[in-house]
Amino acid sequence: MASHRGLLIGIAALCFGALAAALVSQHVFGMEPCPWCVLQRLVFAGIGLVALAGLAWRTATGVLTIGLGLLAFAASGIATALWHYFVASSSTSCNLTLADKIMNASGLPALLPEVFEARATCADAAVSLLGVPYVLWALALFVLIAGLSVRLSMRG
Repeated sequence: MASHRGLLIGIAALCFGALAAALVSQHVFGMEPCPWCVLQRLVFAGIGLVALAGLAWRTATGVLTIGLGLLAFAASGIATALWHYFVASSSTSCNLTLADKIMNASGLPALLPEVFEARATCADAAVSLLGVPYVLWALALFVLIAGLSVRLSMRG
């Protein structure tokens, strides 16, 4: 079961690295997030926390359960990123969307506004890194995490 630790640490590092990159983009380079951006941050945080919790659950059942939980989070991240890319990023207003409702219900924008407060419209937040929209980088990372989660689940 020692090999599952490396996968869990890797998944957590990817997620917290993505969060760090988003915060640097926002606070250093002035790329303000939209509601769908901060929802993806929440999904990355959730995946990272579940991965860290998985380090304590060492049984085969625990590894399988954590792997499937991570897969479910990754799937929600994939769905969020796809919606963001194909629908939200082309709309001029993303107020009162599902992303807004989820984030407001979580209370995180008020608790940690520097991390989870949406400060731009979806159209304004559609920026690129190396010519690739940020949301597609997030999508690729969610797909990678889904693959790693399947691998982890198979070990359980």
